Amino acid sequence: MRLPHTFRVAQSEIRFYADANLKYLQRVMPGRRLILITDQHVYESHQPLFSKFDTIVLRSGEAYKIQATIDSLVERLIKLEADRKTVLVGVGGGVITDLVGYLAGIYMRGLDFGLVPTTLLSMVDASIGGKNGIDVGSFKNLVGTIRQPNFLLHDYRLLQTLPDREWSNGFAEIIKHAAIGDAKMFDELMRMRIGDYRKKSTKLKALVLRNVHYKFKVVGKDPHELGDRRLLNFGHTLGHGLEIQYELSHGEAISLGMMFAARLSAHFLKFDKEADLKTVLDRYELPTAATFSVSKVLRSMRLDKKRNQDSIDFVLLARIGKAMRKPISLTLLEQLLRKHV
Repeated sequence: MRLPHTFRVAQSEIRFYADANLKYLQRVMPGRRLILITDQHVYESHQPLFSKFDTIVLRSGEAYKIQATIDSLVERLIKLEADRKTVLVGVGGGVITDLVGYLAGIYMRGLDFGLVPTTLLSMVDASIGGKNGIDVGSFKNLVGTIRQPNFLLHDYRLLQTLPDREWSNGFAEIIKHAAIGDAKMFDELMRMRIGDYRKKSTKLKALVLRNVHYKFKVVGKDPHELGDRRLLNFGHTLGHGLEIQYELSHGEAISLGMMFAARLSAHFLKFDKEADLKTVLDRYELPTAATFSVSKVLRSMRLDKKRNQDSIDFVLLARIGKAMRKPISLTLLEQLLRKHV
């Protein structure tokens, strides 16, 4: 088994196995009992890979990222006689990684856990940073913890069964990273398309690694989101409001959020690359315009974790590769939403 790369976030050490194999799990945590948690789609697509492990299979979808699912998982762990030496392993997309991280933080006051992301989005974003949690009604990720996994393992073969929409979904977060902090990666994305990366595995792996390192660099400096880690929320303030209210994929919602943030960037900072951002999002088959109820989305935004009394901390672009935070009053935000959407 290849040696892992090690990332440090605060007091935590995360071992990262790049381009590995799910079979490595038996050697990643030697002598420990593993319980795998996955969803129906992943399990049905890769059932033989789970045959040697205790496995809990959940229903698929954001609708199940709720407290009732956590309660049922706790009951399953009790029946499986999981103890403090048990290691939980989330094998799936962002819903699974969020649920497993949260469950590991609260069961018996904390178990070790690892993540095997099976979507592009979870490889480059959702599994990194230690954010874990659940949705409450129409409020996304309202309840949760910040707790780092013991390890991450990437098995690129798991991407082979992804539907086309999930590839676009993942590229939304890659485009976000490029827009806020890596102008050269943005230029590469302008030249490429999804099909180019899917056909050239070396290109895809290099892109994923670039994003993994970028996000760990940001999170390592600001594990509790007190400073520049907040820049990773580019597109998310509006995006989260749209995602649950209109049952969009995360990437679709964030794409729309990034376009709105680009318009605000032009308004406040004279940002002049809105057209380039739209071009990139179009190339990766992501939406750039939609009609929606401003009042409905504002209700979700009022409970956004970035809200500070009567304003929300919005992430804007000074230029491609350079982002900054700007507080915008809820009153002005409503006016701008009604003007620009």
